Amino acid sequence: MARMPGSPANDAAPGSLSRTRTRGDLCPGVLRPWLADDGALVRLRLVGGATRIDQLAALGAVAEKYGSGTVHLTKRANLQVRGLPVVGDGCPSASLPHEVVAAIEATGLLPSHSHELVRNILLSPLSGVTGGRADLRPLAERLDRALRATPAAAGLSARFLFVLDDGRGDVVGRSADLGVIALDERTAQVRVGSAQWSEPLALDDVVPALVGWATAFVAARGTGPDAPWHVDELPTPLLAHAAQPDPRLPEPTAPPAYGALPGCVHRQVPDGRLAPRDLAALAAEFGSHRRIVVTPWRSLVIPDA
Repeated sequence: MARMPGSPANDAAPGSLSRTRTRGDLCPGVLRPWLADDGALVRLRLVGGATRIDQLAALGAVAEKYGSGTVHLTKRANLQVRGLPVVGDGCPSASLPHEVVAAIEATGLLPSHSHELVRNILLSPLSGVTGGRADLRPLAERLDRALRATPAAAGLSARFLFVLDDGRGDVVGRSADLGVIALDERTAQVRVGSAQWSEPLALDDVVPALVGWATAFVAARGTGPDAPWHVDELPTPLLAHAAQPDPRLPEPTAPPAYGALPGCVHRQVPDGRLAPRDLAALAAEFGSHRRIVVTPWRSLVIPDA
């Protein structure tokens, strides 16, 4: 059967990926580091990959002083730092020294302790910059604020992912627990897991709907070590009455080319690693307070450049 537009490559019916878990997920955060051979690894969530060059540089200074010296870009458009010192014997009881946590907090990249692990919001990197059917940046920011204001949302798995495609198709093929796809400048359809679809929604109604489905997932998954990590692992569908995929859903598209694009520059980052000299060069070229977007292709978009 041909894959429906707007569906991820690994389509699966709800419950078809159910499995027996023996532990909770251990995706790292600042307050829950992962212990690797070279020290503690931490991940900082960016909403839609958005940050500023000075924040990247400040995190680079933390990495240089306490860790491996480089900032790593991830395929979820987040940031990682490796080789940090640790207090404690092992996961999940290990932690960073207080001075390292304070240094990371000073970058402005850790706005929540209670919800730091669940702020997993992937967005079309060029949304609001060039192309696309709708600017979904404000929606991503509203979703982040709503999640942080909802105590139950802290019970999401740290692997639970929101993907927001602005209608150009660049991230529509990503596996997601809740995927928003813009149909035009005012409406979107939500993919719930891999196979279920909502009715088309006004963009203003999307965030309350997402938070409602996310909290319903938290209630359905339970709290034990065998609790599902993803919507597709629930034994019953999250939507009681699913709609059909809208014919306006886009086909997946390739990432944009590197170089100058309308309204921005798309800059390749070799191996997805930024050393202090790379961050200094970005600041010198574009200005330290320039907004910058980390992409899921481990590259950088510099708007208005």
